[in-house]
Amino acid sequence: MNRRSDDLDLVSTEEVVHRLHQEDVVAVRAVRPALAEVARAARSVAEALRAGGRLLYVGAGTSGRLGVLDASECPPTFGASPKQVQAVIAGGRRAMTHAVEGAEDDAEAGAASVARLRAGPDDVVCGISASARTPFVLGALEEARRRGARTALVCCNPPGPRLKVDHVLLAETGPELVAGSTRLKAGTATKLILNALTTTAFVSLGKVYRGRMVDVRPTNAKLRERAARMVAELTDLTPAVAKRLLEEAGGEVKIALAMHFTGLGVKEAKSRLKNATLRTLVTPKRNKP
Repeated sequence: MNRRSDDLDLVSTEEVVHRLHQEDVVAVRAVRPALAEVARAARSVAEALRAGGRLLYVGAGTSGRLGVLDASECPPTFGASPKQVQAVIAGGRRAMTHAVEGAEDDAEAGAASVARLRAGPDDVVCGISASARTPFVLGALEEARRRGARTALVCCNPPGPRLKVDHVLLAETGPELVAGSTRLKAGTATKLILNALTTTAFVSLGKVYRGRMVDVRPTNAKLRERAARMVAELTDLTPAVAKRLLEEAGGEVKIALAMHFTGLGVKEAKSRLKNATLRTLVTPKRNKP
């Protein structure tokens, strides 16, 4: 039990908010000891994606929803294929908005979900379980190991000694202010770890240049404006010229930048990017810190 929660229903609303914020700070600090292992796991994910493999999240309840959220944000943010980062939640799609009773206790269903995705040696299967004991997740991880996939577990309690995974991403957040409500500190810490895991992996794959999402998919007016602004900022071209270059590149920021840096046409610039990053294409004069 959290020692600061016993009188939670008696204090002012301002005090409740203040205490929740203090617990959020605890969650952030709890992630720090896991950073080295998060980096190692991110390297595994980058290697898997580079080889044509996938990152497969498996979770239940809040943990599962956070996995679905992270997976769904990778395509628009990094231009990733929806197949590269996928997520399975115990209870299926209905569990995204409704509690599906007993789904998290079904280890066989967890194993079946990994088998259904045909996980293999090229993949990383990442279980997400605040307690580190969710049967659905443990069943999935066991099946993943049996199939030769690399494995990781994001958790907020130390896993038992019998659990065998390649990476344990542990943030010990302690008791929640509202007992058992792992959408609070545990959810915050989990979100931070997932953010770091996929962002670091995709940075390693050249999806970010000078802090910009150069593989962003400009699917609406806001993103199209952002894409044109990125091209202008990263090339020192005028907004009008940058917009024309982006249109010539089919709306793809990275292609537009490669065209500018190399002087090549669309087809040739795309070809160069297959074996190079934008950093390697920039001349020393343009390669700003």
